[in-house]
Amino acid sequence: MALTRICKAFHELTPDELYDMLRLRSEVFVVEQNCVFPDMDDKDQLCHHILFYNEAHVLVATARLVPTGVSYPDMMSIGRIVTSQLVRGTGVGKQLVEMGIAECYRLFGKGPIRIGAQLYAKKFYESFGFEQSSEVYDEDGIDHIKMVKQV
Repeated sequence: MALTRICKAFHELTPDELYDMLRLRSEVFVVEQNCVFPDMDDKDQLCHHILFYNEAHVLVATARLVPTGVSYPDMMSIGRIVTSQLVRGTGVGKQLVEMGIAECYRLFGKGPIRIGAQLYAKKFYESFGFEQSSEVYDEDGIDHIKMVKQV
């Protein structure tokens, strides 16, 4: 599958890219997962964003790269990791996380990366070297765990 991969700071996003990103996050997190939560949390403006577009210029995956001090005082983070139903099971999610890790290191320097992962995705994130670092906790009605990838 040919994908266009973009990584931009928030202020570099076009209005269409911003709309696509917020729409995909809403489609998956709010509608598909039936989770009402404040997606727009005043962190996006401080982050870089990865966008994967397919050949038809449809956004099929996105993630935000969060500098140290925004979500966690002592670590950078990758958040709002999401893939469209159109590409699940095709390896796009794996490519998204791999690019997220590489871009975090490029943008913020080598260091540990913390994520708040939905519990069902634990094994997926372990395949990138993330290790569980918290007990299971409820976030907006969904079981989550903190995970950390050491350098």
